[in-house]
Amino acid sequence: MPFAKLGLSRPVLEGVRAAGYTEPTPIQMRAIPLVLAGRDVIGSAQTGTGKTAAFALPILTRLDHPAPGPRALILEPTRELAAQVETAFRDYARFTPLRVAVAYGGVGYGPQTDALRQGVDVLVATPGRLLDHLGRGNVRLDKVQYLVLDEADRMLDMGFLPDVKRIIQKCPRDRHTSLFSATIPPEIETLIQWALRSPETVEVGARRMPAETVRHALYPVNSGQKTDLLLELLKRLEIESVIVFCRTKHGADRVAHTLKRRDHAVAVLHSNRTQREREQALQGFREGRYDVLVATDIASRGLDIEDVSHVINYDVPQHPEDYVHRIGRTGRAQARGDALTLMTAEDAPHVAAIERFIGQKIERTKLEGFPYLYTALFEEMKPGGAPLHQRRARGARVGRGYYYGPARR
Repeated sequence: MPFAKLGLSRPVLEGVRAAGYTEPTPIQMRAIPLVLAGRDVIGSAQTGTGKTAAFALPILTRLDHPAPGPRALILEPTRELAAQVETAFRDYARFTPLRVAVAYGGVGYGPQTDALRQGVDVLVATPGRLLDHLGRGNVRLDKVQYLVLDEADRMLDMGFLPDVKRIIQKCPRDRHTSLFSATIPPEIETLIQWALRSPETVEVGARRMPAETVRHALYPVNSGQKTDLLLELLKRLEIESVIVFCRTKHGADRVAHTLKRRDHAVAVLHSNRTQREREQALQGFREGRYDVLVATDIASRGLDIEDVSHVINYDVPQHPEDYVHRIGRTGRAQARGDALTLMTAEDAPHVAAIERFIGQKIERTKLEGFPYLYTALFEEMKPGGAPLHQRRARGARVGRGYYYGPARR
């Protein structure tokens, strides 16, 4: 089905064509008619499926012409996502007279204040900075007709839910509300019941399933050899562009420093970087000036980074949902991708939780010729070997007489 049959306005269709899109994705086909009909929507889909256009295109169609506002408010958990969604709205609205603005922290108030006071139709914002502007009297929300809560579970994780509720209370009761979330924990269920009216649920693909075009592999390794194994993987594999995920900002800086010393072109992305540094890192990575992006989970959700051939989890994520979001950076739009995870003995419980969450066993593999030091993880790679976390739970002896149960007295 072409976009023209979804009921979008002619100027919005021109924006879609100019952006290079010809046919809607499944979530767009299902969500766009609902938003156009004024229905509240709960949306869930794998990353890289066109979620932003699913709410942006019908909102722009319904707004049609400039008027006092903002009339559409899009809440995002991070400034990177806010900037990206604002860019998408501007692209789709390029042949309309509608005005789009963004408000997020980490930068000065001046340009944002000027844009708000000049008048906007669509405002993309992070909760904290939006509350600041509301407190300063720079913007009112009494004209909001369309409210989108994007990445709602991430806003919950980051502690923004009280701020989100304060913002919703400043919007009119008679509005259209859409909520997009990869998972629906109880707190989000409560928010849905409070903020949405008889919503329609649009779920494309299982929430827990990573993209089918991604090949998964676990590389068991002694904790002291993680960096050496990472360097060897980067050396041997045909890697065009790779995101290396680390658990902490300090760890990301350390890994990036090591890779730079080995002549890799590396960009770094985490919350301690300034907004300018983040934008330069993302732009350079997209343009191919950097072949490695070392990041914390700030880059795992929603960022528009195409043609990533590999994702390497230098650190195993502690939450299974984060694994799905991390590897969603590769294998996008039906392209093939590889998700490689370095696993130490301490990671065994987290890996087990990930495998339960995605409903599949991830292949364990060894890099041929790499001078491995012994790790108990190699025992479970043998025929009939039980996973390490199970052996630890039983207090069993494994391997070369090593004991992995409770400490002996």
